[in-house]
Amino acid sequence: MCGIVGYIGKRDTAPLLLEGLQRLEYRGYDSAGIAIQAGTGGKPGGLKIAKTKGRVRDLEERIPKRFAGTAGIAHTRWATHGVPNDVNAHPHLDAAEKVAVVHNGIIDNAAELRAKLTADGITFVSDTDTEVLTHLIAGAQAERLEARVQEALRHVEGTYGIAVLHADFPDRIVVARNGSPVVLGIGENEMFVASDVAALVSHTRQVVTLDDGEMATIKAGDYRTYTTEGSRTSSSPETVEYAAESYDLGGHDTYMHKEIAEQADAVDRVLAGRIDDRFATVHLGGLNLDPREARAVRRVKILGCGTSYHAGLIGAQMIEELARIPADAEPASEFRYRNAVVDPDTLYIAVSQSGETYDALAAVQELKRKGARVLGVINVVGSAIAREADGGVYVHAGPEVCVVSTKCFTNTVVAFGLLALHLGRIRDLSVKDGKRIIEGLRRLPGQIAEILKQEPEIEKLAKNYADARSMLFIGRVRGYPVALEASLKLKEVSYIHAEAYPASELKHGPLALIEPAMPTVAIVPEDDLLEKNRAAMEEIKARSGRILAVAHQEQEKADHTIVVPKNEDELDPILMGIPLQLLAYHTALALGRDIDKPRNLAKSVTVE
Repeated sequence: MCGIVGYIGKRDTAPLLLEGLQRLEYRGYDSAGIAIQAGTGGKPGGLKIAKTKGRVRDLEERIPKRFAGTAGIAHTRWATHGVPNDVNAHPHLDAAEKVAVVHNGIIDNAAELRAKLTADGITFVSDTDTEVLTHLIAGAQAERLEARVQEALRHVEGTYGIAVLHADFPDRIVVARNGSPVVLGIGENEMFVASDVAALVSHTRQVVTLDDGEMATIKAGDYRTYTTEGSRTSSSPETVEYAAESYDLGGHDTYMHKEIAEQADAVDRVLAGRIDDRFATVHLGGLNLDPREARAVRRVKILGCGTSYHAGLIGAQMIEELARIPADAEPASEFRYRNAVVDPDTLYIAVSQSGETYDALAAVQELKRKGARVLGVINVVGSAIAREADGGVYVHAGPEVCVVSTKCFTNTVVAFGLLALHLGRIRDLSVKDGKRIIEGLRRLPGQIAEILKQEPEIEKLAKNYADARSMLFIGRVRGYPVALEASLKLKEVSYIHAEAYPASELKHGPLALIEPAMPTVAIVPEDDLLEKNRAAMEEIKARSGRILAVAHQEQEKADHTIVVPKNEDELDPILMGIPLQLLAYHTALALGRDIDKPRNLAKSVTVE
């Protein structure tokens, strides 16, 4: 979950690396560091290093005035091994200060390797797992740097995306990937490396994404890729879909606010070119699932983590309602460890914004090993899950920089609506119902824009509830996953404790929590459960609880109601979550939180 950036070429290296780190800071922000190859003209000149606890801006203040060099690597950290401090910050050096390593991932056998190296006389200065790598590379006996890194990696178990500098090899940077993303950026007589294209798009849109078990050597004028065993691989550059401006704030104070505001346009993108009015269905060519295969599916299992899991819960309901296929969602992290029965008639769907989420990726790999058919619902084109899956749907939300997901959640749920319609029309969904859902999908962007116009009123409501120490979110059936996601958004960004329950479960325990100081957010769609949801609000009011309702009309029992436009019943959850994103945002703003970089969190969870 850390950010890595590297550069080799003729330009002043440190400013380029700092710029890249700023764009990657959402991947980790408890410490940062930079190492520069000081040699010139391909001649060895030693390594210069600066690192610090804190943000990239703190690192910038630490860098000496004379810090020029021909190549460099840099890192912004989300701590796994060792508390955030100057010593544990990356890059890590060997005792002779000839090898510098930055690392994203976790070395599972680090304790064992550390004990062996300590017994051999190595003194460790940090608490990190990464320092093990520096000593292994420094102690390797091979002549070439590439061979030294390969030799070191043979001892390593776990996940890694690494970049290595060596003082004796000033003309190159060596990188390797296993479970953590590594992307090469191809420039003119210069090369870049990063853990995310966000760090590269200001300088090049030509990229090569490494596969697991793959390494690369980058020099100013060229690059080559090969396996950790040394066999050459063939990797052609691809063009990044989005330009640098897509990663800028665009006049907003925070990325979260920008990304909430972009949702109408984002939903337009996920729908574009996919609707087939003639047959009242949609085109999803990337599924690689023909009608005969689709009709043979007897069950759908959706796997995701956090927000992606919540999107999967809504997706499962849509698939059951529209396609009449039994469907459910499960946290990918639980699925991969419970030795689940893998059924050949089940279609598995992995959901991930980044396409690199480690638990989801590991679940996909296990399912593939057992012969299952796996689809991906992914935002990042060419990401690891997208490449591993048999097919899937890109959600086209665009770059999402804020750690908490908003527009990608919305687009993912819309993508599930498309998939449910596609499967339904192959099976028993009528033309009439197909047209009804298509018209509902087309109304979404305009309705989202309508909701966003209510922001001033939602901001006032947020100030009303910002003093709460805890909040309860409730919903039934379609409303329950909305409650789960809204609860997660509030706790992620405001640090207010929040829980979500099915409204039907109130009387089975959570009613004990109700009091004036414990507000409840009730999801109240105008569907066949409307009266049931009103009854739940009656129970809360009878116990002096405050209620904020999200509904299609004013709710008499609520203290406040956010009214959202009505769509088709199956699509209503897409709209009902959006005002609650704004509620979380403005609550966090009122409390002075660091909205784009919540404490203890990072964007792309590439470790367990």
